[in-house]
Amino acid sequence: MVSENPDPSIRILCRRLQIIKNESGIQWLIGSPFFPRYTIISTFRCIHTTDFSKESDDIRTLLPKGFEVIGALIVGKDCTFEKIAGEAINAACNLRKSLSFDSNLGNSELIGAVVDLNNAKDVRFFVSKDGKLDSIESVSSIVYEDNPEKFVWERGCLLHSALHVKLPLYYQPSNPNDVHDIYMRAAEAIASKFRDPQVTCLIEALNQTSGAIVLRGSELNTDSSSSSSELKDSDVKAILCSHFSSRSKDITSFSSIEENADKIQVSFLLNKSMSSVKPSAPIAEYYPATQETQLLVIGHKLEVLCYVAKDMSLAYGISKLVIPALVDQLHSMRKVIMPDLLERHPELRPYHFLPPGILHPITVLYELSYGETELKQVETRRSLHLRLGLPFDRPLLRISNAIDLVGKKNSSSLVQKGSSFLKDVHLAIPSSGVSGGVASLVQGSYEYYHYLHEGLDDSGWGCAYRSLQTIISWFKLQNYTSIDVPSHREIQQALVEIGDKDPSFIGSREWIGAIELSFVLDKILGVSCKIMNVRSGAELPEKCRELALHFENQGTPVMIGGGVLAYTLLGVDYNDASGDCAFLILDPHYTGSDDIKKIVNGGWCGWKKAVDSKGKHFFLHDKFYNLLLPQRPNMV
Repeated sequence: MVSENPDPSIRILCRRLQIIKNESGIQWLIGSPFFPRYTIISTFRCIHTTDFSKESDDIRTLLPKGFEVIGALIVGKDCTFEKIAGEAINAACNLRKSLSFDSNLGNSELIGAVVDLNNAKDVRFFVSKDGKLDSIESVSSIVYEDNPEKFVWERGCLLHSALHVKLPLYYQPSNPNDVHDIYMRAAEAIASKFRDPQVTCLIEALNQTSGAIVLRGSELNTDSSSSSSELKDSDVKAILCSHFSSRSKDITSFSSIEENADKIQVSFLLNKSMSSVKPSAPIAEYYPATQETQLLVIGHKLEVLCYVAKDMSLAYGISKLVIPALVDQLHSMRKVIMPDLLERHPELRPYHFLPPGILHPITVLYELSYGETELKQVETRRSLHLRLGLPFDRPLLRISNAIDLVGKKNSSSLVQKGSSFLKDVHLAIPSSGVSGGVASLVQGSYEYYHYLHEGLDDSGWGCAYRSLQTIISWFKLQNYTSIDVPSHREIQQALVEIGDKDPSFIGSREWIGAIELSFVLDKILGVSCKIMNVRSGAELPEKCRELALHFENQGTPVMIGGGVLAYTLLGVDYNDASGDCAFLILDPHYTGSDDIKKIVNGGWCGWKKAVDSKGKHFFLHDKFYNLLLPQRPNMV
């Protein structure tokens, strides 16, 4: 029975649902108990449709505590909407039970959504207020949040906790299988210690100098699931997460979790000094082994993120979110390690990511022994891209993409060469002035390389080298490579090594062009390029449509070389109807200091028309031009 009820309303925070043409399947709808009911923040594709045990293991690892599955969306053909919605709600109910091991969670408010591939734009929503299939209501009120980042991070914050756990396992070589049971008992002992009354939590704002708060284990066992207004103001348990919120953060223009989200660090300490009436020396107990014994030490680096409303008590956030998250992560690592406990010791490490298009962090366990380029690691990332609806032609979940919560990337050992260079200069540029035009721009960040950088006087001959360095910086900042941006000499060395130039070329001041740049990109990055030939600068506007497609599909910077000059092209603004266009030029011939105002005001980065208002031609009519269009590698 389907009843019409105008009261329920679906609020959608994510900018898109994962609906792929001609591809059916289940997607999990993700929400939070700290949001208004029926609020969808993201969707995860169901990968293991016939194995909910494995599916729940993946979701438990991937989804931080504070977010939860609140429904399912089924994509199919020729759908009977009410029937399929019931199947979606039933699937979500079963997954929630598997995730929580709590049969009572079936009686929750769940969403069932249906998409018919014959009309993929039409998403039908239904809700069940008690998780039962005989009380489904259709929903016609759908609200899309204008500023979802503000919605999420004004009302909530992140709790972060990390610790290194070592498990010493003593076992008899004659009974190697016993080590599995010993390991399980040791892991359970560690998990139980988080609930020990002697545990002490040191709580402080991450990367801030505000004072810390101490909570003891006996103060964490609170069942309060709301703000702690019921507790006494003097009680330390009553302190809210908002105590560590920054009033100065502007979330209206959200850029990253590192900069905009409030983050609270939770450190666990175990007080082993038992209170006693009489002082006494520590006692060491000795248990001699009756047989030959070997020691195996298993180390786990645990690190969790949890989302919590700012009006919740810190005691609740730690006891109901952080501790269960640490225990779950320990158990997830145990499942991976158990089969190979004696043969090898997999090194598992959690990393947190905020991929584009996803409003909340995710957590991934990577086995570092595989390395980034090993086939199994690539397949792990590819599976994650599939689940999250991420493109397969760019690395978004590599370790170098991980969220830097505690400033590790700023440590001296990880300072990248060229990190002091100006980035993304074009963001300070006003509009092009093309009436009715559509701007197609470089995707991602790059560094601005120009004449005289790093103390090298390359005026008059190094512009193409500088353009190449800017292009390579783009590939590095997009995590396609970890190599340093090469110097002029290293670029020349690469051309000599492939046989394009004679050894005398190294250390010279000879020009290079688009062809040489393509050789270098192929050698040091494995990047292929397209070369666009133009007989005259006057013909470049005719290539605007093709260039716009490049920036929309590939998004890489382009090198333009003509005569003895080279420029970096960062985008085009093109009116398809009138043919009017402008080119966003980053000029490597600049010789001044890295002053963004001076660069912009001087026109060293700006929109250029083929012919300006004074009749001056930017591109020379009597010169042949080559354009180098680097192609984005098809990799994750």
